[in-house]
Amino acid sequence: MNLKLEDFLYELPDERIAKHPPAHRGGSKLLCYNKGSISHHEFKDIIDLIPKGSLLVFNDTKVIPARIIMHKESGARIEIFLLEPLLPSQVHEEVMNSCKSCMWKCMIGNAKKWKIGSELCLHELKLKATRKGQNEVCFEWANSFTFSDILTEIGKIPLPPYIDRDVNESDPDRYQTVYSKMKGAVAAPTAGLHFTNEIIESIIKKEIDTDYLTLHVSAGTFQPIKSNDIAEHPMHNEQVWISKSNLENIIRAKKVIAVGTTSMRTMESLYWYGVKLLNGAKEFFIDKSDPYSYEPAEKIEALSAVLKHMNSLDVEKIGGQTEIFIYPGYDFKICEGLVTNYHLPGSTLILLVASFIGEDWRKVYDDALNNNYRFLSYGDSSLLLR
Repeated sequence: MNLKLEDFLYELPDERIAKHPPAHRGGSKLLCYNKGSISHHEFKDIIDLIPKGSLLVFNDTKVIPARIIMHKESGARIEIFLLEPLLPSQVHEEVMNSCKSCMWKCMIGNAKKWKIGSELCLHELKLKATRKGQNEVCFEWANSFTFSDILTEIGKIPLPPYIDRDVNESDPDRYQTVYSKMKGAVAAPTAGLHFTNEIIESIIKKEIDTDYLTLHVSAGTFQPIKSNDIAEHPMHNEQVWISKSNLENIIRAKKVIAVGTTSMRTMESLYWYGVKLLNGAKEFFIDKSDPYSYEPAEKIEALSAVLKHMNSLDVEKIGGQTEIFIYPGYDFKICEGLVTNYHLPGSTLILLVASFIGEDWRKVYDDALNNNYRFLSYGDSSLLLR
């Protein structure tokens, strides 16, 4: 299939991009696409729109204040944007709890003013940041703080670039899901921003099961597709964590509905990890080409292979990396429903939606635009049922 970027573009006026969250969490609009038909609702109505007996799967990653502003003695402003941990571990939770030092892969703003090998200091926190390479920064501090404590003191929540404003008082709360737990994301799993604790409790009372897995959303989620040949796009890599209970719940579920594209990518990656295990591979790494290279297996067989592997390692959770690239032609193995916001034209997330509901993605987006829906991270929501 020869897919061209131009086929996944649409006109998005700037005034339709939500620059602020709604006044109340859960106060968004909700478009429901159900097997071709579209209806319009308030987000709280999702309680009655999710089929009974479904398993609703959330991503419990927590956004870290990943933007750090430091200054040279000359006054030059240097912005350090944390991307992924390098030392003492590549596991986000371990690095966030580290003491004394850690190293991160970063994007560096005003990098020309900060030479490799030189350091920046925040004396009040006894914090030193040394640029070790083109994109590598080592942080060292002489106090009893963890790196999580350091970020709480000096970091800023990394709002998406298209919001294009300074962080305000409400953002640290509103750019975070109510169920966020595992620190490590540098962008929110925004489909989950609409859920309140009350809505989740009401969903559970409606005989709908819930579960939580982890994908630490990376800045690559905003990376635009630059090649007109979509398959050539270098897909970003993200860290995922899965538990045995996740696997058991997915195996049992009549219908699996992903809250967000990140939950969907995690579950589909989990399936392909099972396929790779069945083919003799052990490393939990899903290359963007894997779903288009391996012969598929039955869902239960693939997921059971992961369970068997975890039992052999005697672990309750397993972590891996995925750069799964879902675009039209992809055959979904786990997910039959998706809760998601409205995404940038020509983005990898538009491709995922198009692969999930086919050409009807245009009908959904046209209807949302015609009915004054708000778009992108702080925007309104949709429930897509195939």
